[in-house]
Amino acid sequence: MKRVKPKKHLGQHFLTDESIAANLAGAISRHHGVSRVLEIGPGTGILTRALQNRNFDELKIIEIDLESIEFLYEYHPEISADIIQGDFLKIELEPIFNGEKYILAGNFPYNISSQILFRLFENRELIPELVGMFQREVAKRIASGPGSKEYGILSVLLQIYYDVEYLFTVDEDVFDPPPKVKSGVIKLTRNERTALPIGDNFMKMVVKAAFNQRRKTLRNSLKGVLAGKELALEEDILHLRPEQLSPETFITLATAIHKTMNS
Repeated sequence: MKRVKPKKHLGQHFLTDESIAANLAGAISRHHGVSRVLEIGPGTGILTRALQNRNFDELKIIEIDLESIEFLYEYHPEISADIIQGDFLKIELEPIFNGEKYILAGNFPYNISSQILFRLFENRELIPELVGMFQREVAKRIASGPGSKEYGILSVLLQIYYDVEYLFTVDEDVFDPPPKVKSGVIKLTRNERTALPIGDNFMKMVVKAAFNQRRKTLRNSLKGVLAGKELALEEDILHLRPEQLSPETFITLATAIHKTMNS
């Protein structure tokens, strides 16, 4: 069997351990009965085979690397009709399963992992569940709660709409080539929140402004946003730093800021 050369510019580290692939695939719970899966970056197909064993109603894979696609065509011809050649960050997501909801899975390239998660946030009504492998630092950040040094912008934004679980850590030696850091598998499951009273873009603006100066109190980091106006808050939270606020408290803060700016 020929070898696909991992490409550094694509952030490729091919998983080589079938048991880990099986554990990742096994963590998918078919949230709300959804049994369609899109795998991002299959590489040489080790996770793809584990996903096939789960017998989902539909499985499609998206791959940007032509050499990986040629490998999959040759050694896994049974999935050739379900391979999408393209860039997950640029492709239209709704038509992939004709407007039906689906689950995201993958050993995600480290260099675009945060961008993948922002696309998840933007397409949350289409994607009720994600199970994926990230650089451990990123996985811990997404799963961390208030008070943690890892807690940040993506933690807040994703936890507004998803329940996040850190599932397990993966050592470096089960990849080709081995990365310089450990990996972590996390699961995100859509919660019941439908929308924010202030809109996503305003929420993102407030959260980013707060964490861009995370060592400062909110009163100082949000000065540019507040423009000298006083907030009407039941509890004074502006003396806190951003990592001390839960996602729910961030919603309260952003709503108060929105009301003040539009009054």
